[in-house]
Amino acid sequence: MQIQKVLVVGAGVMGGGIAQLIAQAGLQAILSDIDETIVKKSLDKTQKGLEGRVAKGKMTPSEVEQIMSRITPSVGIEKAEEIDFVIEAIIEDIEAKKKLFAELDKVAPPHAILASNTTSCSITEIASATNRPEKVVGMHFFNPPVVMKLVEIMPGLRTDPETLEITKELAEKLGKTVVTTRTEGPAGIASRVLAGMLNEAVWVLAEGIGGVEEIDKAMKLGSNLPMGPLELIDLIGIDVHLAKTKTLYEKLGDPRYRPCYLLEKMLKAGYLGRKSGKGFYDYTQDPPVPLKF
Repeated sequence: MQIQKVLVVGAGVMGGGIAQLIAQAGLQAILSDIDETIVKKSLDKTQKGLEGRVAKGKMTPSEVEQIMSRITPSVGIEKAEEIDFVIEAIIEDIEAKKKLFAELDKVAPPHAILASNTTSCSITEIASATNRPEKVVGMHFFNPPVVMKLVEIMPGLRTDPETLEITKELAEKLGKTVVTTRTEGPAGIASRVLAGMLNEAVWVLAEGIGGVEEIDKAMKLGSNLPMGPLELIDLIGIDVHLAKTKTLYEKLGDPRYRPCYLLEKMLKAGYLGRKSGKGFYDYTQDPPVPLKF
């Protein structure tokens, strides 16, 4: 199947980046959300990022114009009737995803593949809300999607092999390296392995063994990580990480994934990480300052 037009539902950090990748690959992207303001904010951010590349001599103004012209803003999912492929990038909530996929199933043409960028929700369960479970697949990009090289593809129990192959071809066209899981498992490979480490870092902080700066410095210098675990959670989003660990703990019952209450308190305080200005670090300062907990 030749994919020409892709609908990205969810214009947050992930959705905006995915739409940019699609446009850069020469395909048509429709970027949609429930609010026009959210979509405009995402497109403005993409424009600014591309103009930054022009300033560094890595791109021409004409190339920026061409990329932006291939991203169509939209509200709702009515334009799903025009597409070949959908990538969902909304909140990490299984009921919200099932509701969206049920609606997409009614609007998207029969040949269209419906993919979820979920980190931990069940692809089989999401697919159960549709009449095309064989065309539902996990397609997990990593943050930031324009930079990170991996796309992890995951089948549900009823995902057709052809769906996997088409999804892989699209990811590779977007310049990504693909890992396809052999079967469905909560959070797949990379996110599941990473979740245990990130969760442990929060527990070490909550127990007072080390502060934010000490924990990140220890892991960067002692494990040769490019970014400390608490810095990484801030980049991912406290809300996203918390949702993932909750799902893993619920599905697996493994204490490695038991969410630390500190994350709940941060969520209630509005400390979501980089996107809100504060998380484990205060990003309103330059350079960011580690907070005390």
